[in-house]
Amino acid sequence: MDTVDLLLHPVRLRIVHALSGGRALTTTQLCTLLPDASKATVYRQVGVLADAGLLEVEDERRVRGAVERRYRLRRERAVVDAEAAASVPVAEHRRVFAVAMSALLAEFHAYLDRPGADPATDLVGYRQHAMWLSREELTALIEEMRAALTRRITNEPSPERTRYLISPILFPAEDPAAADGQ
Repeated sequence: MDTVDLLLHPVRLRIVHALSGGRALTTTQLCTLLPDASKATVYRQVGVLADAGLLEVEDERRVRGAVERRYRLRRERAVVDAEAAASVPVAEHRRVFAVAMSALLAEFHAYLDRPGADPATDLVGYRQHAMWLSREELTALIEEMRAALTRRITNEPSPERTRYLISPILFPAEDPAAADGQ
């Protein structure tokens, strides 16, 4: 299974998100972070990701006769490069987008279901803005956003940091050929 197919599963994508920042977590800890997914599903998907080499076992210990493993994301393996993304057929983009949105929706519901969730205090945002951009302006915007995200995406977990998800989505809302009447 290639990386695109591996990440085309909402629970596997959420496991990858949970292990970002160099974290090492047990499957039990992952179940706590994904309370809406059954334990069997989380265990099965951790196994799929580990078998595919996206997760590695950081350490093992015996707990009540069973072996408990802490997994770490192999970040370099959990990347869909531009060439692979370009090879996704146009029709398949619907499925890719649906998986991304269902994972995002599940994460948001899990956040709202936590005791003490407070979107205003937590600075939760889900705004949409329509912009008119030339190709050059669009390229500049993407580069600026990428630079801003890249500066922080490698932050490691610490007591003063909270894990946030940010999901930039960008697509033309109109057919440029049909918009010539502006």
